Order: sequence, then C-alpha cells, then structure tokens
Amino acid sequence: MKLKNHNALITGGSQGLGRAIAEHFLKEGANLVICARSEQDLSATRAELAEKFPNQKVAAKTCDVADEAQVNELVAFALGELGSLDALVLNAGVYGPMGPTESVPLEEWRRALDINLFGVLLPSRAVIPHFKKAGRGKIVVLSGGGATNPLPNISAYAASKAAVVRLMETLAEELKSFHVDVNAIAPGALATRLVDEVLAAGPEKVGAAFFEKNKGWKEKGAVPLELGASLAVYLASAESNGITGKLLSAQWDPWKDLQKHRAELAKSDIYCLRRIVPEDRGHKWQ
Repeated sequence: MKLKNHNALITGGSQGLGRAIAEHFLKEGANLVICARSEQDLSATRAELAEKFPNQKVAAKTCDVADEAQVNELVAFALGELGSLDALVLNAGVYGPMGPTESVPLEEWRRALDINLFGVLLPSRAVIPHFKKAGRGKIVVLSGGGATNPLPNISAYAASKAAVVRLMETLAEELKSFHVDVNAIAPGALATRLVDEVLAAGPEKVGAAFFEKNKGWKEKGAVPLELGASLAVYLASAESNGITGKLLSAQWDPWKDLQKHRAELAKSDIYCLRRIVPEDRGHKWQ
C-alpha cells in the first residue's frame, strides 16, 4: 500500500472529490483527519469511512478554512489524533458568485477568495513548521480550470485558483531544502455540487456556453473522481518524492510514471504557470 501508516489531513473531505480522496487514502493504508463546514455531512462521512476501514484512524472536525483560529485548532486536533502529519490535502473550495464581475456582490467575491486562497494559505502556514521539523512532507492543492483559462462570469473562482497555483509554486521553492513537496492537481470537469450550482444559476449568469458544458457533464458524465483521487495518492506517496512545484492534470498528464522524469522536471518549467512571449509562438517582434 502506497500510504501505509501515513497520516493525512484533508480539507473539504465530507463530499465530492474530497471524500473520494479520503477513501483512496484509506484504501492505501493512511490514517486521516477530515474537515468541512457542515457538521452533519462531516459526521455522516466519518462514520461511513470508519465503518468501511475499521483498522485505520478516521477522525473529523468542523472547520472554516478561511478562519485562522479554526484552522489552527484543526491542525492541533489532527496532530493530537494522529501524532504526526505526513500529508496535507487542500481540497475545500467554492465557485463563489456567478454573473458579470461588476454586478456580483463584492462581499461574496471576497468570501470566495477567503475560502479558495486563504483556505490554502492558512492550513499550509499551520502545518509547515511541523513538516520542516520532520524534514519531509507533502502538500497537495486542488486547483481547477480557472487557474489556466479565463472563466467569464465566475471571476472570483478564476482569480483565486490562479493565485493558488502561484502560491503553490512559491511554497515549493521555499520548502525544497526541507524535502517538502508542494504540488497542485487540476482534476478535470467533475459532476459534483459545483455543476449543480452552475445549472441553478442559469445561462443568464454564467453564459450560454459554460451552462451547456455543465449540462452535458451532468447528463452524460464527466471526469471520474477516481482520477483526481488517484493523483492525490501519488503526490502524497514516496513514489513522487522530489517532484514539486507542478500543476498536474489528472485527466491529461502522464503522471503515473512521472518519477521517471524527476531529473528533467527539477530543472524545467514544465507543468508550471508561465507567460508566453512572441518567440514562443514563432514570432519575432523586435
């Protein structure tokens, strides 16, 4: 098992991709603490996972990942329950307000950044000292389409996910000498509650093209949750040691054998966010 005796903290672990990641971690031998804002959903998920994996530790604590005090309490709880942490998976996230940027409620826009960006920053800040002391660790961030493509009418999500990826790349550089790997996952189009939110908002708010895409994912199926969950296992395992600062697509990138290219990745900007200049597209404007 790839994560036998590993201890992990997973945010947003009560449903959707977070729950799938939790289950995959348990299948690979890990012990877990999961968190979410809904106590009812969290308790039900913890009970189901604990029953399915009776030989491993599954603990849960409610937490708003945008609240520093709650995050610090969560990390203290996780360390108390598990004794140590080997991996931090930052899955909690929201789409935020949908509609033209100039007309959506500003407080909802800020709240989306609080959850999506500070919900990565705050748990990382709380766990990093423990990883540094141990001289190892894994941080896995869930990104999304907003990081690499414009998302008209969902600007808070797009801006926060782009920021999250650059934060991931920066943390990877800061923590490289401590053997802490920090990577991000683009899980692909998932038929989760976010699709339901887009459909509920309607084409008037999210745009006809994006609405139709989500309608198709809902009716015909989307990328399986198992892909993103399996990539999270890979990035949390020793198999990926030394691979850091990368944004990986669960659907499109050959991540299952990425360790074969460890040396090449370490000295390149492959799988990173970078600016494109004219020369990259065969133009010479000077």
